[in-house]
Amino acid sequence: MQVAIRRMGNSQGIVIPKLLLAQLGLDKLAELEVKNGVIEIRPPRPPARAGWEADCARLAAEADDALVWPDLANDGDAELSW
Repeated sequence: MQVAIRRMGNSQGIVIPKLLLAQLGLDKLAELEVKNGVIEIRPPRPPARAGWEADCARLAAEADDALVWPDLANDGDAELSW
């Protein structure tokens, strides 16, 4: 499919057909990247730590937040205050 490059204010752009946006699951935001001379458009990635707060609260509520390797403490760790 070929699309025309149009003037949009002081910039230029293309209009992406609604059907293509729907196929990609794009609605309001997209990530753009140029790789090897090709513009890639993809759905935005969630933030790196998305969901961590809820997972930590769930683990604490389930009392499942014990150290995985409790025997690997450092000398003096007991005196540290958090």
